[in-house]
Amino acid sequence: MIIGIPKEIKPQENRVAMTPGGVASLVRAGHEVLVEDGAGAGSGLTNDEYVKAGAKLVTAAQAWGAKMVIKVKEPIAAEYPYLRPDLLLFTYLHLAADEPQTRALLASKCTAVAYETVQLPDGSLPLLTPMSEVAGRMATQVGAHYLEKYQGGRGVLLGGVPGVAPGNVVVLGGGVVGTNAAKMALGLGANVTLLDVSHKRLQYLDDVFGGRLTTITSTEPNIWDAVAKADLVVGGVLIVGAKAPKLVTREMLKVMKEGSVIVDVSVDQGGCVETIKATTHKDPTYVVDGVVHYGVANMPGAVPRTSTFALTNQTLPYAMKLAAKGLDALQDDASLLPGLNVHNGLLTCKAVGEAFNIATVAPADVF
Repeated sequence: MIIGIPKEIKPQENRVAMTPGGVASLVRAGHEVLVEDGAGAGSGLTNDEYVKAGAKLVTAAQAWGAKMVIKVKEPIAAEYPYLRPDLLLFTYLHLAADEPQTRALLASKCTAVAYETVQLPDGSLPLLTPMSEVAGRMATQVGAHYLEKYQGGRGVLLGGVPGVAPGNVVVLGGGVVGTNAAKMALGLGANVTLLDVSHKRLQYLDDVFGGRLTTITSTEPNIWDAVAKADLVVGGVLIVGAKAPKLVTREMLKVMKEGSVIVDVSVDQGGCVETIKATTHKDPTYVVDGVVHYGVANMPGAVPRTSTFALTNQTLPYAMKLAAKGLDALQDDASLLPGLNVHNGLLTCKAVGEAFNIATVAPADVF
């Protein structure tokens, strides 16, 4: 298989889809790997490292011309012309929040496998997990930063100091993002309240954290009460492949404290806060009703070296299968098959079809 690794061109995106070590593994397996010149620079990975790993340095067009293209982020409009029927694209897509991209992929008749919908039998998402871990941990760090007065926040130190109460952190969702956000907030000494719809998950988290956080069932009245007391709200809600539900409404902002902060990690799936919109690392925040909103859609791009290595650790085994078997790998691996979102003009992710009123077929029915 000829595999292309283009440079990410989404604003302030410094990750790269594969480390030199990952490239070396692909080359040893007999594949030809084309890496765009400078693709790893943002993650501190040099052209020389890729060449030593066996890659060939190429232009963007040449990398995209490969049979299989591995990326980090979804193709943006400038990359749509590279999409074509014989292309196998393996990357994050997040289609439910991006109708233009969905229709561009369908029109191109390419095959697109999304990291975020590859799913193990136990329901876990192995290729979303590493970036969710990064984003969850970053959410608390970012929130603590924007609570500073000169960043627009209310001037609260999350951990407090002796004689002064710590800040209150509310985490919506007890998945990977929420768990990691809570872990960091507790580490800083904050008061942490976590809400989730699953009682079983709340029991687990109560046990794991030894009762150090408050667990509450996620209902509308409970969310109202929680956000009213919050200095920082972290949104970490996920429905696989679908838009995130709007749990924090515009009306709820009226009871929140002036200068409190919302970090909505689920913004790449539309966000779980009604007033959230996607922002960039260059211009990350805005204020609505006195509440600071942080909506950067590629948070792990701020720590690209950590993120690139963490992502490659998880994506490489699946990339090896796709490179070795092509589309047959989807049929041979029950966890990889749900990752298929688009094939030959057909949409194969039901949640995306429901979001945009597009007919879908089951992934297994396209072969």
